[in-house]
Amino acid sequence: MKFTVSSTALSSSLQSISRVISTKNTLPILDNFLLKITGNELLLTASDLETTLTTSVEISEVTGEGSVAISAKLLLDTLKEFSEQPLTFDINDDDMSITMTSAFGKYNFVGQIGEEYPSLPEMLEDKNTLTLPVDVLLNGINKTLFAAATDEMRPTMTGVFFDIRQDNVTFVATDAHKLVRFRSMALQPDLVANFILPQKPSGILKTILPKENGDVVIEFDGKNVAFTLSHYKMFCRQIEGRFPNYENVIPKQEDNVNKIVVDRVSLINALRRVSLFTNQANNLIKLSLNDNALNISAQDIDFSISAEETLECQYSGQPLTIGFKSQFLIEILNNISATEVSIELSDPSRAGLILPFEQNEDEHLLMLLMPMLLND
Repeated sequence: MKFTVSSTALSSSLQSISRVISTKNTLPILDNFLLKITGNELLLTASDLETTLTTSVEISEVTGEGSVAISAKLLLDTLKEFSEQPLTFDINDDDMSITMTSAFGKYNFVGQIGEEYPSLPEMLEDKNTLTLPVDVLLNGINKTLFAAATDEMRPTMTGVFFDIRQDNVTFVATDAHKLVRFRSMALQPDLVANFILPQKPSGILKTILPKENGDVVIEFDGKNVAFTLSHYKMFCRQIEGRFPNYENVIPKQEDNVNKIVVDRVSLINALRRVSLFTNQANNLIKLSLNDNALNISAQDIDFSISAEETLECQYSGQPLTIGFKSQFLIEILNNISATEVSIELSDPSRAGLILPFEQNEDEHLLMLLMPMLLND
């Protein structure tokens, strides 16, 4: 086999799929990229068995066909040192020895037989198919992924839940302390199905989707899910199990009679300052609401430090004081893009809802945060 390829095009494509490769692979061959000649394209694959990502790059002066597995680290580290120039790969089909020729010289290394690389999983015949605009999928993952749990003892909560209904697609993530629900009504799938996408492929999509446009075709059965984009295709195994009934956790908005509207950036800045004075063991911050004022306070009795700030706001409801973990509240506010946010509360012992004051058309974003117990 022999082909010529652009050094920067190959390096960029390999970098984009390299995040799939695990540092603790169960199969040594998974430390490699799979390169496969298909006509005038070179199909590039990276996998950790659970997730497989493929892309392609144009090649020229092609002789022969087949595949070879090449050390990911060696190939990436070598390509980093090249400026834009054509590279010629000459692969011996018998012993998988490889000679890479550049404008400066030759580089020799040994690959592995491509047929030994794990094959892609096959979808069941009764698979479901869903087509989403790139921006809808990107927004759904961007808004929810941060709220997914990292506790492997609760595996179903470590991913993003895709809840597909006939008239909307809902993305949900929760770690039992915070919950995010992003619903898009931009399309009507006319399909009732769901699956849980693990964190790793969710994070990979978050990285590659901004470079894409058009639509994403999602195919899924009971075990696997595949995403087909214009430049990439990703296969991954779903998280097995039942996702928590998130609708039962969300308080009814009519029960939250205490509502505040406040500038989001001003609130974040105040929380950051005051949170420096919280007890480091619990990061408890206290919000006191009365008239059109929001008082934010924190203290650490052990170190005899405290702080408080007061912000102007629009408040309707009874005087109320509630406690939250400051880092969770800041994290939620950082993942809302609206100028103003609405915080809806019922009492100090029940979850608070944080929403953009103005929602985008055909979208609805809701974030929930559990309160912390106040001793006073």
